[in-house]
Amino acid sequence: MSRLLVFGLDSPQTAEKVLDLGQDLAKQQLLELADAAWVERTADGKVKLHQSVNLTAMMAGSGAVTGALWGTLIGLLFLNPLAGAAVGAGVGAGTGAITGRLTDIGVDDDLIREIGQTLEPGKAAVFFLARNATVDRVIEAIKPYNPRVLQTNLSVDSERELIDALHGQNVGAPSASEQASSGSQQASSTSQPPSR
Repeated sequence: MSRLLVFGLDSPQTAEKVLDLGQDLAKQQLLELADAAWVERTADGKVKLHQSVNLTAMMAGSGAVTGALWGTLIGLLFLNPLAGAAVGAGVGAGTGAITGRLTDIGVDDDLIREIGQTLEPGKAAVFFLARNATVDRVIEAIKPYNPRVLQTNLSVDSERELIDALHGQNVGAPSASEQASSGSQQASSTSQPPSR
């Protein structure tokens, strides 16, 4: 199962750096990304999406090449390969673009826009959809950018561990609220008089 991690960041420039960092971690095989994107809320309140992979353009290019090939072959049958190639490329690009638009895999664009609307103007968020990760190395790499966890699909305990790790606590160590409640329990147990 892929894990969705959404990190809030202080600026669009920081978001771009974190996205680049994610791609570097993927090259080092520390993070296996299914998809990545970032969103910014501009000073005038508009939400701008930035995809790491533009499927529409990618599929349109692939469709144009495939269409040109098939168009040339069909054009040869009718003794006009250039016209066949041109028509085939146009049809292939169109169908490829439609396919790319309908095959939006990865992080849902509506979710990206929805989270983008919640950001303060001038802020940004990065979305990682990860299949696998070397968690401690990824956390250490991203920690200097002071990310805030905005949303995940992790369990409640795993999300709490991630938040604690990003804020300097050891993974698995009790959080500050757990330490405070444990300290108050100890204080109340030591203040009681011994029983006779």
